[in-house]
Amino acid sequence: STRKCAKIVGDVLGKYHPHGDASVYDALVHLGQDFYLRYPVITPQGNFGTIAGDPPAAYRYTEAKMAKLAEEMVADIDKDTVDFIPNFDETTKEPTVLPSKLPYLLVNGSSGIAVGMATNMPPHNLREIAAAVTAYIDNPEISIDELCKIIRGPDFPTGGIIFGRGGIKEAYKTGRGKIIVRGRFNIETAKNGKESIVFTEVPYQVNTKMLCERIGELARNKDIDGITGINDESSDRTGMRIVIDLKRGAITKIVLNQLFSKTALQSNFGVINLALVRGRPQILTLKQLLQYFVEHRDQVVTRRTKFELAKALAREHILQALIVAINNIDEVIKIIRGSRDAEDAKNGLMKRFQFDDVQAQAIVDMQLKRLTHLEVDDLKKELAELEVWIAHLRDLLEHHEKILALIKTETNELVEKYGDDRRTDIVSDEVEEINVEDMIKEEDMVVLVSKLGYIKRIAASQYKSQGRGGKGSISANLVEDDYISQIFIASTHDNIMFITNEGKAYWIKAHEIPEASKSSRGAHIKSLLSVSADEEITTIVAVKEFSETQYVLMATSNGVVKKTALSDFSNAKAKGIIAIKLDEGDKLICAILTQGKDDVFLISRRGKALRISEEDVRVMGRASRGTKGMKLAEGDEISAAVRVEKDKGIMLVTEKGYGKRITVEDFKPHGRGTGGQRCYGNTEERGEIIGALSVAADDEVLCITSQGKTLRVAVNTIKEQGAGSSGVTLVKIESPDYLVGVDRVAEDDEEEEVTAEAEKPEGSK
Repeated sequence: STRKCAKIVGDVLGKYHPHGDASVYDALVHLGQDFYLRYPVITPQGNFGTIAGDPPAAYRYTEAKMAKLAEEMVADIDKDTVDFIPNFDETTKEPTVLPSKLPYLLVNGSSGIAVGMATNMPPHNLREIAAAVTAYIDNPEISIDELCKIIRGPDFPTGGIIFGRGGIKEAYKTGRGKIIVRGRFNIETAKNGKESIVFTEVPYQVNTKMLCERIGELARNKDIDGITGINDESSDRTGMRIVIDLKRGAITKIVLNQLFSKTALQSNFGVINLALVRGRPQILTLKQLLQYFVEHRDQVVTRRTKFELAKALAREHILQALIVAINNIDEVIKIIRGSRDAEDAKNGLMKRFQFDDVQAQAIVDMQLKRLTHLEVDDLKKELAELEVWIAHLRDLLEHHEKILALIKTETNELVEKYGDDRRTDIVSDEVEEINVEDMIKEEDMVVLVSKLGYIKRIAASQYKSQGRGGKGSISANLVEDDYISQIFIASTHDNIMFITNEGKAYWIKAHEIPEASKSSRGAHIKSLLSVSADEEITTIVAVKEFSETQYVLMATSNGVVKKTALSDFSNAKAKGIIAIKLDEGDKLICAILTQGKDDVFLISRRGKALRISEEDVRVMGRASRGTKGMKLAEGDEISAAVRVEKDKGIMLVTEKGYGKRITVEDFKPHGRGTGGQRCYGNTEERGEIIGALSVAADDEVLCITSQGKTLRVAVNTIKEQGAGSSGVTLVKIESPDYLVGVDRVAEDDEEEEVTAEAEKPEGSK
């Protein structure tokens, strides 16, 4: 029957462990938790805690008793199988080790921390461990590779799935290793078509309450996109059931990948097989663990056999005397009746029948009922059986292989009583991160940013080509005092680097920008980037990868240029890092990607263009100011920087909707810091240049105004003109609206190079 845990804790404190009661009760509780131990050895009664981290009730309320399996651990402890030592106050004795038939360390594992060392041993399946014990006894030279065919790997009480066998083999061969465990899930689809991910198992030692809180936090912060809710529907009837509801249209594989990478649904179990071997800590391989268990059982069974043999011989000795006495009962009675006392009777019996003191005492103590005929027959039968048992015990001691066979038998008997199926599955494949881009269709997206910081993306395919001179279509529903300040076209697989008016750089994946309709305002940039209240996005760059051989060339309104290695920005991410130090009153206008030896056009708002060699601009660190790039007339500003590309010209656009193309060859390279050449016939009617980009004759471009009107135009409808011309109408614009940006739309079947597509002209307004 069960006993109050308060009594159990008190007994342990008083006899064996004079320390804190909390540590004793915690250990007792763990021994009865089926989510903590693979094979619990305590049968609990009352609240013993939950996998959700709920604490157990106080020990004055709970009760416990030893489980049947625990009895196998203390079986034969009274047969001199293990050594006993005095307890801490020498009022009783305690065993140095239990004679356990159960390979406890292997099936239940262990974890703990000491000074300068720690242990973390995983649990295993009893059937597999018993089979391995048998295999080791049959062949002590068995290899660990062969043992791995028997023991597939750890078997956690909470189930889960182990990915890869490499970590398992490493742990078994060296005593250390890393095992990757994932929760088990299935996908459920509701009647409304929405999907839910339902986890029915979690990795070992994961607190489900903290797990759900973590997932909820990540969903609220948009670190995991696509989750609408999470509920723990676990119960005694249904078992574990953690339900994660997904948005309609969410890509389940992407959400799963993020859950595994950002939460404890994928956990690493670091194996450290540290155990005490004859009192000394030692890292053990799988074979050594089996070896020491077999050696332990060998000693226990041998000592038990010797104990039982000694006990049997002592009983045989008594039985032989009793049978002699009964066969000569009249004479025995006569000797006893004629004796003065018991001692005299013993001496008389010893002298007459050559009994020793023990035999004589047994006869004196014999009850009269033993004189019946039935009792005599029972004694003779017992003696015959005892002689067979003694012969068996002697045979065991004389033949060590029979001791080992007995160990195998007793271990396999445990399997018959307590063995069960594996709970943890093992898959051969190593964990591979799901590439999010593989799950997302690669297509060009138009990215729009407003002055007040709202951002969205729209598929470029939604913009149909129109004739030059049209009014365009609305692409944004803006609030009062807001207007479109940036337009940019990038692939959903690109990294998008934003640089602000404070000279800080940030980047996120293009697909992380919320996709919205043309009529939507979009999401605020602060929900994606850690920008300050006064920061505004001034330029955007699309980056396929942060290459060591590419550079970011930045140009400010005052004509300063700066070149920095692209790889220096790889750690910017959503928190941001310094990109350029700006002078007071200066502002960053644009940034483009270069190869290190390109020619670059710097173009001013009032129609001047300077062609320089990029090699004239030395590479600088992120925190530097830059160097003089173009000499500007008073009141003029840089409006764009364009990388020269083979077989392409340069297109210029003005704030009032006019555009023209110029030929690169008409402009010879000049030294950095000079004023450049005329490229546009500036007039008040047609406005100043707000952007430029490299184009081929068969390209199409997308223009956008401050009020969100967009127009897609074929480049071949825009004439190449001389330096002094003022261009042709691209978009019909009515005041106070004005053009704010233009970008090239890639052909659907065209493979785009990041260096060619990263040049993004931006207006200064």
